[in-house]
Amino acid sequence: MNVKHVLLSLLCITLFSSCGIYSFTGASIEGKNINIHLLENRAQNVVPALAANLTNKIRSRILSQTGLAPVTNTDADYDINGYIASYVVTVSGIQNTQAVAKNRLTITLNITFKNKKNEKSNFEQSFTRFADFDATKSLQSVETTLIDEISTQLADDIFNKSFVNW
Repeated sequence: MNVKHVLLSLLCITLFSSCGIYSFTGASIEGKNINIHLLENRAQNVVPALAANLTNKIRSRILSQTGLAPVTNTDADYDINGYIASYVVTVSGIQNTQAVAKNRLTITLNITFKNKKNEKSNFEQSFTRFADFDATKSLQSVETTLIDEISTQLADDIFNKSFVNW
């Protein structure tokens, strides 16, 4: 029984040490720290706390899943920078009476990711997510909930692209 445990342990050590550090999320982490810059809000419609909320959601997702240490200098192994490109509300559904039934809040981020350990992983990409809401409700009444929902999806997309390469 002890021999099986030793062999299993050696196998696990060999697998996990061969190509960097892997987490249970499938992320490959080669570095030790990350600099996540505050997103700049370049959208025509400006929501005062949007940049901070999105940045915090991305930061929380990455730090909780990777074990990377946050830093604020240029020596970071990973660097994430970007801006909010758009924040728009559009019509997404019409009823039989030609009245608006649903509206859609869409947020687009432009993100630049730099990996000093593996420059092939660097990218610059737009990420867009949306959420629909009943047209009988005002944006202000559902905005906080929608932003939280969209922010979670965007943080997942950015994490996956940066560390899982999906």
